[in-house]
Amino acid sequence: MSLDDTGAPVPVPSNVRRIVSLVPSLTESVAATLPEALVGATDWCSHPADLDVVRVRGTKNPDLDAIRRLAPDVVLANAEENRQPDVDALRAAGLAVWVTRIETVDEAFRSLDRMFRYACRTGRPGWLDRAESVWAEPVKVRRTAIIPIWRRPWMVVGRDTFTGDVLARLGVGNLYAGHAERYPKIPLAELVAQGADLVVLPDEPYAFSAEDGPESFPGHRCALVSGRDLTWYGPSLVQARDRLVTSLG
Repeated sequence: MSLDDTGAPVPVPSNVRRIVSLVPSLTESVAATLPEALVGATDWCSHPADLDVVRVRGTKNPDLDAIRRLAPDVVLANAEENRQPDVDALRAAGLAVWVTRIETVDEAFRSLDRMFRYACRTGRPGWLDRAESVWAEPVKVRRTAIIPIWRRPWMVVGRDTFTGDVLARLGVGNLYAGHAERYPKIPLAELVAQGADLVVLPDEPYAFSAEDGPESFPGHRCALVSGRDLTWYGPSLVQARDRLVTSLG
C-alpha cells in the first residue's frame, strides 16, 4: 500500500486495468500513457479530443454511482479540484482513490511520477521526461502581473499556485502571490490601480477573450493565454512553455 500526495494510504492492486480520472490534466496524462485503462472521466476532460470513455459529470459534482458501476481499480483525484466529501464517499464504497496535490511545477513532475508508478502501476512516461527538461531552467522575474480567473466578481490567482509558479518560471511575477488567499476576490478598481506590467487573461475557468476582459483594464497590456497551457500539468507541458512565451510577448 502506497501513500498519495495527501499522505493517505491507497490500496491500489498490483495490476491496474481500469482507471477513472476526475481531473482533466490527469485524464490527458493517462490517455497519453495508458489509454486502454481509462474507462471514465469528467465532462470537463476535453483532451485528447477523441476521448471515448464514460462521462461521470463534473469535478465538483461527480456521479458517484456511475463511478462505482465502472468498478475502477483506482480513481484519480486532486486536492484542489475535487471535494473531500466525494473522495471520502468513494473510499467508503471500497474504491481506491489516489489524490494528487500540486502547487508548483516541480511538484507536478514529482506527483505525476509517483502517480504513474504507484497508482497506475506503470513506468514513468517519456513525455514526462521531455516536459521536465523543457521547464528545467527558471528565468529571473522581469515583469509583474495580475492573473484574473473570474469576473462578476473579479477573482485572481493568489498564493501557492501552480499557475503562479509557471509564470514565475517565465519571468512574470504575480502581484498577489503574497495574498492570504489562493484565489482572492479583488475589486476591479484595486486591480487597475496596482499598476501591473501585464494582465494575464486565460480562457479557463472564465473564458476571457479579446472582446471580454481587456476592456476592463484600459492602458494595461493584456495577454490572452490558453488556460490549458497555464494551469494543466500533463503532456501539454511539453509545448506549453513555448506557447506561453509567445502569448505573453
